[in-house]
Amino acid sequence: MANAPSKPSTPVKKESSSASGMFATLAIPLCLIVTVLIYIFVLGDGSHFKGGDPKNDPTDIFGTVHKGGVIVPIIMGFLLMVIVFSIERFIVIGKASGTGNVDAFVRRVQSFLNAGNIEAAAAECDKQKGSVANVIKSGLKKYREVENDPAMDTEQKALAIQKDIEEATALEMPMLEQNLTIIATLVSIGTLMGLLGTVIGMIGAFAELAAAGAPNTSALSTHISEALINTALGISTSAISIIMYNVFTSKIDKLTYAIDETGFSIVQTFASSHK
Repeated sequence: MANAPSKPSTPVKKESSSASGMFATLAIPLCLIVTVLIYIFVLGDGSHFKGGDPKNDPTDIFGTVHKGGVIVPIIMGFLLMVIVFSIERFIVIGKASGTGNVDAFVRRVQSFLNAGNIEAAAAECDKQKGSVANVIKSGLKKYREVENDPAMDTEQKALAIQKDIEEATALEMPMLEQNLTIIATLVSIGTLMGLLGTVIGMIGAFAELAAAGAPNTSALSTHISEALINTALGISTSAISIIMYNVFTSKIDKLTYAIDETGFSIVQTFASSHK
């Protein structure tokens, strides 16, 4: 019965995880559909080509990108996914951080703990909200529960508080890391699809060179352009994916450190005040 107060948040976390999974399921095909439509109706518009025919040479950057071939909308879809999932992670991690600065919140809680004011520390968690505050508040609830339990000694009580904090952390952290694997996967896929487009373009270029008679310089330049465009898009997608993945892992590590630091303070405060 001692652990009962810390469990009601579990269905909420499962619901959040399910919503995040549903978002990913819908976002991936929608991104690809959007970029295919952009490729056909925007980049492939006749105004971007000589004579209004997409088969002719391009007159601007949009027509040049369209000449990259069928791999272009796929890579563009990956790039759009990076943007969409980055925005989603910014929102989720922002909510997890709470309403105020996490470092300032941790300092305030530690100051209340050092003064032995557990109620004020819990009230600070209610003000802050978010994952960090939820975990700390769970630890403070356990603190109050075990404080007057005659069946446990001080060491057992401290271990119970620590275990409760670890369990609360295990419920909160997966929600922050969800969908990060998609961004991490796009790092490799973006490069590989760019390489595939490059290979396809170079195959066409060498085929033109191997053709009988004088090579068609227009067709040759088109294939080389296709290769270079796919290379540029693939590298750009991978570069942005790496940057965003590192940004989010850094933010999550910061939140985890704040939880660990404050959790340690709660346990130490209990142990020192109940010797």
